[in-house]
Amino acid sequence: MRDEYGYEGGITQVTETVALARQHNKEVFVPLSHPPGHAQYDFGEATAVIAGVTTKDALSVMTLPYSDVFHVSAYPRECTESFQAGHVAAFSFFGGVPLRTSYDNSRIAVKKVIGAERELTIEFLRLESHFIFAHHFCRVARGNEKGHVESLVGFGRRNFMVPVPSFASFADLNAHLETSCIADIGRSVRGKPEGKAERLETDRAAMLAVPADAFEIARVEQRSANSLSLVRFDRNDYSVPTECAHHQVTALGGIDDVRLVVGTDLVATHPRCWDKEQICFDPTHYLALLERKPGALDHARPLENWDLPGCFSLLRRRLEADLGSLGTHEYIKVLSLTAWAQNARPASRPVGRDIRTRMTNTAALHAQGRVSPSRSITTTGSATTPQSAGGRTNDRG
Repeated sequence: MRDEYGYEGGITQVTETVALARQHNKEVFVPLSHPPGHAQYDFGEATAVIAGVTTKDALSVMTLPYSDVFHVSAYPRECTESFQAGHVAAFSFFGGVPLRTSYDNSRIAVKKVIGAERELTIEFLRLESHFIFAHHFCRVARGNEKGHVESLVGFGRRNFMVPVPSFASFADLNAHLETSCIADIGRSVRGKPEGKAERLETDRAAMLAVPADAFEIARVEQRSANSLSLVRFDRNDYSVPTECAHHQVTALGGIDDVRLVVGTDLVATHPRCWDKEQICFDPTHYLALLERKPGALDHARPLENWDLPGCFSLLRRRLEADLGSLGTHEYIKVLSLTAWAQNARPASRPVGRDIRTRMTNTAALHAQGRVSPSRSITTTGSATTPQSAGGRTNDRG
């Protein structure tokens, strides 16, 4: 300033003038009133220990500004499924569906902002049409328009998640959070003659009823199975039966599981993996292909961590000792039979015990010379297998 304008003052005068200008330019807000039955929604973050692992989790928070009642639930990550699950849990907690809910412009709900209009995502529209509530989206970068939920996200994190809680599962953590939200209803509201519980009843009277039909919490995506019979969903790969390779697959990702559908048939269900770049195999999906390619049995990655009873290794040794390379093929047929039986029989009847019984009986018949090795093995392998029962005759549908 001295060089350009010839200013002769000191730095103190400059800083005081700038500070005064900034103070005068600060934005001023109008206090808002909140009618009963309206809500605000947002996500926050908090740290928790789940099953011994420290994780940074997404906090789904819905508030009722009129009564100051709010609901908090935790999920592995902020995504469509946790967004939906947070709404369903909050509606159940409140005992009704708010008439209108205010949101920011998250990509979970908003596909595109066009001036004052919003192009909404399919999954948000599915949620909204099921519960028949209205929406309101804040202006871009104007989170103050839903300041009530903004403040309670921090309140919930400081009061419910400090010190860092440790639970065996997210279900246990959410039970703790809901208990904390119930206890908070007993708190009074500053400047209000009624307590939160009384004002909540006024909120409920203005709300919509929760529909009797349950909402399906799931993100639906169209995918395709590759040559390894794997379908990619949310940065992880999930296996499908080999006859579904190169087919179009509908993936339905929920909080706890991922279901894969080909046409109208549910072909696979896997526990949901919340890590990234992982592969989730179901060993039984590859048995039909291994019957045609038995040489790959010892190097098949999907079977690496398959925890089978010890009797299966004994059975394989006996089959291969009696039949050579054909024994490997017969052993794979037994695995197919076992996989089918586990799905078809009651859980109280372990398949491993049936296999051990069959092996004992076969050994006794051999000792008596009543059954030849090839005949007894063929009988075991020719029983109804998943291929004959489910129509899986090859690796391509």
